[in-house]
Formats: sequence, C-alpha cells, structure tokens
Amino acid sequence: MTLTLEFKKNFKHLIKKTSIWKDNSVIFKEFKNFRKTLTLAIIFTFLAAAFEGFGVGFLLTFLQNLTEPNAEPLRTGIEWFDIWILGVNATTIARIYRISALILLTTLARTSMMYLSDVYGGLSQSYLGYYLRVRIFEQLQGLSLSFFSKTRSGELVNSITSEIGQLMQAVQLFFFILVRGSVLFVYIISMMLLSWQLTILSLILFSLLTVGVSTLIKKVREISFEKTKARGSYTATAIEFINGINTVQASAAEDFERKRFYQTSKKLLETENDTVTYSASVVPISEAVATLILVGILMLSFAIFIPNDQLQISSLLTFLFILFRLMPITRQLNNARTKLSGFQGSIDNIKELLRTDDKLYLKNGTQPFVKLQKSIEFQSVKFGYDEKDLVLKGINLTFNRGETTALVGASGAGKTTIASLVPRFYDVTQGQILIDDIDLREFDIYSLRRRIAVVSQDTFIFNTTVRDNIAYALENVEEEAVLEAAHFANALDFIQELPQGLDTKLGDRGVRLSGGQRQRIAIARAILRDPDILILDEATSALDSVSERLIQESMEKLAVGRTVIAIAHRLSTIVRADKVIVLEQGKIVEEGGYQELLEQRGKLWKYHQMQHDLSQVS
Repeated sequence: MTLTLEFKKNFKHLIKKTSIWKDNSVIFKEFKNFRKTLTLAIIFTFLAAAFEGFGVGFLLTFLQNLTEPNAEPLRTGIEWFDIWILGVNATTIARIYRISALILLTTLARTSMMYLSDVYGGLSQSYLGYYLRVRIFEQLQGLSLSFFSKTRSGELVNSITSEIGQLMQAVQLFFFILVRGSVLFVYIISMMLLSWQLTILSLILFSLLTVGVSTLIKKVREISFEKTKARGSYTATAIEFINGINTVQASAAEDFERKRFYQTSKKLLETENDTVTYSASVVPISEAVATLILVGILMLSFAIFIPNDQLQISSLLTFLFILFRLMPITRQLNNARTKLSGFQGSIDNIKELLRTDDKLYLKNGTQPFVKLQKSIEFQSVKFGYDEKDLVLKGINLTFNRGETTALVGASGAGKTTIASLVPRFYDVTQGQILIDDIDLREFDIYSLRRRIAVVSQDTFIFNTTVRDNIAYALENVEEEAVLEAAHFANALDFIQELPQGLDTKLGDRGVRLSGGQRQRIAIARAILRDPDILILDEATSALDSVSERLIQESMEKLAVGRTVIAIAHRLSTIVRADKVIVLEQGKIVEEGGYQELLEQRGKLWKYHQMQHDLSQVS
C-alpha cells in the first residue's frame, strides 16, 4: 500500500512537472467541446494498460511452468477461472498451451486498445487545434482596433499557425505520457507482487534519475520562451518583407532587409540549437543510468534474494522482463517531459492571446440600427489611443442627415479618428456619441456597420475575383447588380479589359490594379452595399488628376441622398460640402460653409492659399 502511494505521488509529480497543466485552464477548457472523444481515448488507454498487466501475469505462469514444472500451479483465487482458463488441474504441457493462447489473446487485445487509444487521442488533438483556431479568430474579431495597432501582424500569424501546431504536438505528447504512465503504473504494481524489496529499490533509483533529468528539463523550458519570441519575430520580419517588397526594392533596401532577416533567423537558430543540445542529453543519460540499475538489481538478486528463497527463478525472470520493458518507458517519459517543456513557450503564447482581462473589447449593444433619421452628434468627446495622450480634446460636432460634412486639418489633427469613432472602430475615452439621441454604444454594432460604407486612401483588395471584391460579404448578389455598381463607379471599362472580366483574380492586395482602379473597386463595393452613412477618408489623395476626376465624379454620385463624412486632403474635392470642420491638435477651430470660411480668412483660407500656391508652382 505504501509503495502504491509512493508511485502515485511520483506519477503525479511527473505530470505536474510537465507544466502543461500549470495555469492553462484557458486552453484546456476547450476539451469540453469533444468530451466524448477525449473520454474514449482515456478509457482505451487504461484498458491497454490493464491488458498489459494481464499479459505480465500470464507470462509469470508461463515461465513457472517452464522452469518449475513440478511446482504448485499459480492460482488467482477465482476457482472457475483457475480451473477452466488456467487449467490448474491439467498437465503441465496443457497449461503451457493454454497460457500461450492467453498471452496471444491479451497481446491482441492490448494492441487493439492501443490502436483505438492512438486514434481517439489523435482526434482529440485535431479537435483541440480546430476549436483553438476558431476561438482565437472570434477573439480577434471582438477586439478593438487598438489591439491590432499595437501588435505585429506577423506575430499574430505565427500564433494562429505555428504556435497552435506546437500546442497540438504538446497534446500529442501528453497522451503519450498518459499511455506510458498507465503502463508504468501497471508494471510497478506487477513488480510489487513479485518482489516488494526490489521494487522499492528500483523506484528509489529511477526517482533519483527523474530528479536529475528534471534539471535539464527546466533548462529546456526556459529556452522555449526565447524560442517562441524568436519564432514570432522571424515570422513578422518575413511577412513585412513580403508585404513591403515594392518599398524594399524602390528604396534599394535589400541589404538592410537581408540583415534584418538574417538576424532574426540566426536568433531562431540559436534558440533551436540550445533546445536540441539540452534535449539530446536526456536520452543517453537515462539509458546509461537505467542500465546500471538493471545490472545492480540482477547482481543483488543472485547474491541475496534467490539463495535465501525470497525470490524464485520464474519471478526473477518476470521481474527482469518487466524491468527491461520499464527502462525504455522511463527513458521515453523523461524525453517526452523534456519535449513538452520545450512547448511551454508556445502554450503561454496561446494562453496570453486568449486572455480577456488584459485586452480592450467593444461591448455590443442590443438595439438594431435601421436608418439615420436626424443626426450623429458628438458631445464633449475625448479620445486617445493611449489614455495619457489624447487625440481628440472635447469635440462637439453634429453630422446632419443627408448632408456632406468635410473634415479639414493637418496630419494628426484628428480627422481620421473622428471618422473611425462613428462605425465604432474605437470607443470614446470621455463624452458620448449620439445617433438620433441614442448612445452609439446601445446599437448592435453589426447592424450599424452594415449601414456604413468606408472608402479610404488605403483600399484593401482581396486576392480573389473582381466580382467577389465588389460584392464582398454580400450573398446572392446578381451579376447585373455588380455590373451596375461598377458602371456607377466608372470602373466597368477597365474591368471589361481584364483577361477574365469580373472573374479575373486581382492578386495579393490587388497587385494587378493601379491605385485609381483599386479606389474605383472600393467605390463599387460601397455602392453595392447601399449605405446610409458614407465615410470618405482622403480617397483621392494619392491619385493622378485623371483618376481623381473619375473617382470624384463617382463619389459625388454615391453621396446623393446619403449622410457623408469626407476627410479632405485636396480642398477642391469639398467645395460643395454642406459644412466644413477645421481641426487643429484635436480641437475644432473653425466650422461653417466653405465660402463662408474662406471669407473669414482664417485657417481654411490659409490651407486654401497654400494649395493654390502649390498648384500654381506645379
């Protein structure tokens, strides 16, 4: 009994030391989604271990019949089993045949249970990966844009791909430890029944080996955090290089990027080499010490236990057979613990990404948004991406239904920030935004955004067809409606000139299109959504005069009958605006009609003069 408790204590220590169990409930609660599959994996694991124990018992009986045929046959105490299955009343040769058949049957049963354990363990691993990917996706969708502005996209990609893959391998190792640990438990119980003295000695020696190996495992675990950080930095650098290849080549920055890439690659190589160095030492140390233990036990048995009739030859042979089977299991468990500790960095990475207490979420409202009836009103709105550094400082502003309101100001004045608050990309730091006298936060965020379209200077084009880009996120859209939107956006001519027309794939980020063509695709996308509120964020600022004229014409048609918030870089695009708001350093400094403000010869007049002088020079 004492020995059983000692083993349980050691096995519990083994599992805890793997550290996959430590403070990772945020990950392991996903197991509830495939509880049945996980339960079957565990049941088949324990059944496989149980049949391994039966096999050891039958082996002992088999060896006894071979080495001591005249000795009293071993009995289980279950009369019908001893007589009809073990054949204790039959001849020695008959018992050997029976035991041989039982060994074969238990081996078949054990291997079948092991197969089913591996199958359901593998399915559990796959399910965990699937549910974690889904959960991370939902987590990212619910976060404020401020999270993405502070996090490198490459690191997120690394977490969703490589780190989840690492975590799945960690789960595979966990099941391996569970399987081998169960067999280890059965073997130790069998050894106790054969010789409790030798079992205690074996447990002490193997426990000392485990403690020694734990030092190496701790080192591997520490390195794993650096490896995860290095892997994230490497992925982020590689993605930035690919996404910014035009800028890299235009700036002749190949050598600079090469140095960055080599630096992150070398750091990853160093952490991987450290992991290999420490991990590789576990197996040879374990094998060497385990062999010494085996030789020592063999010498001790022949010197003391057998001469004193404390151990029979058949029992010793069975004990040694178990010990031989035990040695690789112990080595494998130590190796698995080492590898599992190497995954701790990945596990912590996923755990931190799934945490909810350290991230800013947009709490969704319940009231559906149907249509703007009166106005959007900013009341004493303050906002900062960092609470200590406000971008907007007490904005009071009204966007009236059906009017075009232009926001003007230097870079960093707060124009884009105001526009970003309307679709709730961010929530205000202080004050409130009202839509028809209802706090913006009370509306269902998705119903609100479905009635808003944003055309910005940085239009994102998906790597799919023209049709799918224009009808993005809309279902059951007829081709006629797509063509009509393209025509309305002055995009139909160049679309028809593409190799497959609407079915032409546009490449990563629309690489096959010019800037003006991407903008017209974005306008067609907005037209098809039929928005109630339209946000134009300097949509023509980086275009040539021909493209600007075509896009300006499209936007003017799009703006008819809608509430428009236009962020202006070129003042010529907002001459017809109903109201102009001039911003400086997060405050409104002028407000009124375009001509009215020009006549006041204030800030807008200065901007107007600057652009007029520049156009004269050019």
